[in-house]
Amino acid sequence: MAAVKRVLQTAAPLIPPAPTLPALRKAAASCKACDLWKRGTQTVFGEGARNAQVMLVGEQPGNDEDLAGHPFVGPAGKLLDRALEEAGIDRGQAYVTNVVKHFKWEPRGKRRIHAKPDVVEITACLPWLQAEIDVVKPRALVCLGSTAAQALIGRKFKVTQQRGEFVPSPLAPLVTATVHPSSILRAPDDETRRAERARFVADLKKVAKALAG
Repeated sequence: MAAVKRVLQTAAPLIPPAPTLPALRKAAASCKACDLWKRGTQTVFGEGARNAQVMLVGEQPGNDEDLAGHPFVGPAGKLLDRALEEAGIDRGQAYVTNVVKHFKWEPRGKRRIHAKPDVVEITACLPWLQAEIDVVKPRALVCLGSTAAQALIGRKFKVTQQRGEFVPSPLAPLVTATVHPSSILRAPDDETRRAERARFVADLKKVAKALAG
């Protein structure tokens, strides 16, 4: 019975009435809906324009984000910034966030290595993301990686097969998914990295074109 209660526990009771982004950020700072707060340095909430045209959603903050308290500030975030610029999407008009707001990691020597969040942690944290979507009301919602895509679009969505496709969703007029920029950084060689980066930019250009249309 205790396990069932743990699965069903979410951050929903913590969402403030008539939420604003500052109010949500303040409330999320003390979130303990799952156990990741014990390991993460701090809650890393989303950031960006209040009326952003584009919301980009990743899996979770990484080591750099956990220490800084800001999303997408590490190597993957810098790659994302450059890709958005190349795609013609104003970074200042975007909102970036994650499905899970705490860094889940495992020790490896002195390093903290990313660990994939499980369904309990994702379920617990989803009300924060839903509240961000409700407040920002983006025209385009872009899932970065399989965790975000399956959490928001559905468990059957395959980023490897359906990346760049727009799918019907009540979340936003334009909803799509592509790879997480961190996967590009993990490519085995420079040639593969360049090719994957080009595909990533192409996916973002489809979003820019759809927004302009």
